[in-house]
Amino acid sequence: MTAAASALVLDLVLTVRHDGRGGVADDLADTEGLAAWIRDHADGIDEAVVGAPLDERAAVAVRDLRTAVRSLFARAVSPGPPSRADGSRLLPAGVATARLNAAAAAVPVVPVLRWPEDGEPVADLVPAGGPGGVPGGSAGGPGGSGIGPGGSAGGPGDGLAGHPLTAVLARAAIAFLAGPDRSRLRACHAPRCVRYFLKDHPRQEWCKPACGNRARVARHHERHRTDG
Repeated sequence: MTAAASALVLDLVLTVRHDGRGGVADDLADTEGLAAWIRDHADGIDEAVVGAPLDERAAVAVRDLRTAVRSLFARAVSPGPPSRADGSRLLPAGVATARLNAAAAAVPVVPVLRWPEDGEPVADLVPAGGPGGVPGGSAGGPGGSGIGPGGSAGGPGDGLAGHPLTAVLARAAIAFLAGPDRSRLRACHAPRCVRYFLKDHPRQEWCKPACGNRARVARHHERHRTDG
């Protein structure tokens, strides 16, 4: 679950990206962008979540959750600097944590055992209170939460429950932040990059080779400017 949660929450954070012109772009700026992102991640998210209706409230809820996650990512990489995209927009850690926990709690879940005839047993979390005394819904996605489309109203997550995806993403973020991958999290500080990434080896400084090349070129120009 940790690897899948890491991939999902990192992909959420990376919807804030460099726009190629010196600014920052937001892939979730509207409902169309959110719908496209959900489609791209459909294999790792419960079908009920993928099929839940979208509106502007849903997009706002997911963006608000992303702000909380990025704020906690900044805390995770400290004392190093956070992503350049965040600047003064980071939430206080307590506010970000409360927002994340509220979103995760918006849909109560219970553990269930899945044991197919031709496979290994798997523990899943599904929405509580399904028909017939058995929790309803299907197996959850990477965050371990199979959230149904009707479970977003009311409760402590109200206001961040514009779409059941917020609970899935919040649980994925919690699993990541409480797991071993958190220690590998870094912010890339190559010129024009605003990405977070997981460090794969001790000497890795940038999220990808292209960023490393840009950083080396920038250092070269800076040395020549200083020497001149």
